[in-house]
Parts: sequence; structure tokens; C-alpha cells
Amino acid sequence: MDQTPAPMGTFRNLTQTDVRVKIVDIGANPLDGTPPYEVMLRSGDADIVGFEPNPEALAQLNAAKGPTETYLPYAVGDGKRHTLSFCQAPGMTSLLKPDPQVLGLFHGFPDWGKVTSTEEIDTVRLDDIDETAGVEMIKIDIQGGELMALSSALSRLTTTLVIQTEVEFLPLYVNQPLFSEVEMFLRGRGFMLHRFYPTVSRVIRPLLVENNIYAQFSQVVWADAIFVRDFTRLDRLSHEQLLKSAAILHDCYGSIDLVLHLLTEADTRNGGSLAPAYLGRLQGA
Repeated sequence: MDQTPAPMGTFRNLTQTDVRVKIVDIGANPLDGTPPYEVMLRSGDADIVGFEPNPEALAQLNAAKGPTETYLPYAVGDGKRHTLSFCQAPGMTSLLKPDPQVLGLFHGFPDWGKVTSTEEIDTVRLDDIDETAGVEMIKIDIQGGELMALSSALSRLTTTLVIQTEVEFLPLYVNQPLFSEVEMFLRGRGFMLHRFYPTVSRVIRPLLVENNIYAQFSQVVWADAIFVRDFTRLDRLSHEQLLKSAAILHDCYGSIDLVLHLLTEADTRNGGSLAPAYLGRLQGA
């Protein structure tokens, strides 16, 4: 689901600052819709390193890319060889095996999650890819393999300020790590949950709402979760990191309150006036 925040001016325009960030997109398939960093990319404020092992999707990305975009054909994981399960719905293809018992609780999923073929593939660790050095934002959606990939990127996580990762609340795949495990891992590396973006629910069978198998109802199934550096400990961030975090959170997610908090800290350190200028221009808009 496209959750791009409503237009309210870019961070660059609202603060009159020149901030550039490096973003790594793991699972950059263009069929997933507009990425949250689209505003930063089009305004020239972001360098993108994307990973997409699907040859057709990779060709689309390369055909449309701009000068600040690089796309690589690797499957990101733990650097080991794994079995890739191709599913009837391409969006469910995963390094994990779909769990028919759980999928059977919901409409549509038993068909979408049918494995049509498998293939042995090699994965790469994010830490071993030179192009990802200095990453400041990670977006990752690889159908249950997110924790594996993040656990193998300990070096890259030391420079990362914001993470958008898909998380599940039910194990749609066998032995799939759930949200709680991802949250605990990232919390141990200095991150905290900022928000969901959004949560997605489904109707538990046999009930069918409005004859729509995609209808959302009582059972939350998955979400994109936004993690940020622990903003109760801003002393751990440099002035530059404060500004880059603020730029990402404004342009990608419209998190005005947290942006203002970060800019206030930056002003306190150097006697600047970014926070009131930012708020004033927002109110003027």
C-alpha cells in the first residue's frame, strides 16, 4: 500500500539545508509501488543502492534509473546457499517455505502460497557488498528473510539511522521470525520502533466480508515497521546524523513531531534556528 505522506514541501526547502542520504533497498521490485524515498530521489537528495535478483524486475529498474541509482542482481541473506521457493503469487516467493496450515486460515493465501518450483541460490551479506558502505537508511522486504539479512549486516547497521522492514505477526512461512524477534534484535542495536506503515489485517475463514478476499478485518497479519535510532538518547548521534535522520523522516514518512524534536536538539548544540524555521514554514504552508 502506498503510504507516501501528503505534500508539504521537502525537508531541503523547509530548512534551507543541503542533506544527502544513502539508501539501500533490499527487494527493490518496482511492482511493489512507489518507494517511500521517492521524494528524496527525485529532488536529488538520495543515492540508492537496490537489490533485485528477479531478472525481469531488475531490467525494469535499470531501464528507468537515474544517475544516483545503482541496482545489483543479488539475493541478500546470510551469505550461504538456500532453496528459493517460487510461489504461484510472485510476491510470496521466498527463501522460506510457505506454511499451508497458517495460510489456510485466510482466503486466497492457500493458492497464492502454492510452491510451483524451487531453485538453489547463493545469497550475499550486506556487509560484504562495497556499494552499501555508509548506508543511512535501509528498506527491506524479502518475504520472511528480513531478520536473516539484518543479522548479517552488523557493520552496516552501525551507520544506519532509519530502517523500514516488513514484519509479520503470524508465521506465513515455516520457522519465519515474527515482529517481536525483529524488534528485539534491532532494539539491541540501538533502534526503537517509531510506527507501523501501515498494518495489514485479513478476515479469518470461514467468514467472508463483502465477498472480498482482500478485505481487512480483525486479525493483523503483517506490516511495514519503521525503526529509528533511539531518540531518548540523542547524545549518541552526531549533528550530521540528526539532520539526516530528520530529512528521511520528513520526506519519507511525514513524521513532523519527531523531525522537530531532532532539529531542536541540533539547534541546542550549535545555537541554530532550524526548528523554528521548519515549524514556521510548515505552518505557513
